[in-house]
Amino acid sequence: MKTNQAGFTASDSKMKRMLLNHTDFATQTEAHAIQDILHAIRTHLNMEVAFLSEFFGEKRIYRYVDSDWDSNPIYPGKSDPVESTYCHLIVNGTLPELMQDASKNSIAAGLADTQAIPIGACLSVPITLSDSKLFGTFCCFSRIADETLNQRDLALMHAFAELAGKAIERTRRTKSIKQITLDVVNKIIRGEAMYPAYQPIFDLSNNKIAGFEALSRFPDLPLNAPDIWFREAHAIGLGIHLEVRAIELAMSNIQYFHDDTYISMNISPKTITSASIVQLFDSSNVLSRIVLEITEHDAVHQYDEIAETLKPYRAQGLKVAVDDAGAGYASFRHILNLRPDYIKLDISLTHSIDSDPARRALAAALVHFSNDTGCDLIAEGVETSEELSTLIELGIHKAQGFFLGRPLRLQEFPAHLLKSPSIPMN
Repeated sequence: MKTNQAGFTASDSKMKRMLLNHTDFATQTEAHAIQDILHAIRTHLNMEVAFLSEFFGEKRIYRYVDSDWDSNPIYPGKSDPVESTYCHLIVNGTLPELMQDASKNSIAAGLADTQAIPIGACLSVPITLSDSKLFGTFCCFSRIADETLNQRDLALMHAFAELAGKAIERTRRTKSIKQITLDVVNKIIRGEAMYPAYQPIFDLSNNKIAGFEALSRFPDLPLNAPDIWFREAHAIGLGIHLEVRAIELAMSNIQYFHDDTYISMNISPKTITSASIVQLFDSSNVLSRIVLEITEHDAVHQYDEIAETLKPYRAQGLKVAVDDAGAGYASFRHILNLRPDYIKLDISLTHSIDSDPARRALAAALVHFSNDTGCDLIAEGVETSEELSTLIELGIHKAQGFFLGRPLRLQEFPAHLLKSPSIPMN
């Protein structure tokens, strides 16, 4: 896969551009709110045009416009020199905020817009943010005069301008948070803040390491659990990209592990059904040593598509596991629909299984199911010798957890663990 000097693939750069646009798109709720505010005040006051403008340097920029006038010359994005505008003159007190007939005001009458548009009735009030900084103006006007406009209407304009100002601030906060998340996730994707840690999965029936689960770690970032970073990445549209990067990093070390062991990696249904899986596996010659763990906790509606996508890779030896069995209804649906090679018992089922009859009963039922369907059970989160002994008694012979081995970086593993899968158990 070709990369540029910044460390991004071509698709990385494209995704970054898309996300910068997505940041604006993600604030559409607030944009709709402002648009609704403009429409409400315009129709209530029986005006032809309402707009919200921003003062940006020496420009007045129309950010939002609402109008039922087909030939309205004002549109979002249009700008003009701020000093020559009604907005500027109203904000600095040269013109009143309420004019029933602009042509009767000597200053307004001399402005080009008064005759060119023309402007009759006009109300315009400043938008001030919570830090007391002037953002711009909230305005509406008609081409004809309206002698019925009064101070109550002006007070309503101020109230609506305050609502619009709050919506603008929410939009700015949202953009700021999303930009921070975007920067962090892009840093992770470049490989600057993520590495794989490998937790051994033991075959208890013959005292061997069957494989290693690759777990993403983010040591240089704020202390969030890895699943939170993946969730944040999906929220801004980079989740698939981050998953692919994590899998690439995990697979890059496979040659250092014994040939009789596999690497198990988390993947979501969205990533499986994306085009990204092609770049991961089409040219791989180690598919027989890869297990994909389906991590989705919610309902999945594209089982047929997932199965069809994975079919050619499974034919080459790739295995599929359903993660977190026993943690919720969704995992059982995954088991029935995906026919996995492995079922991984969730830590909530493993924890205290030695002292909880209900947990033992559910695990025993899954043992019978796995025997009938030909898949293997792997118990996650084994933390005590009592839990391990109970699992073995139930017929579960593959397990992982802190009691057996903690996740380690490749360079932290003792050499003998990498060279031979046969490990005497204590």
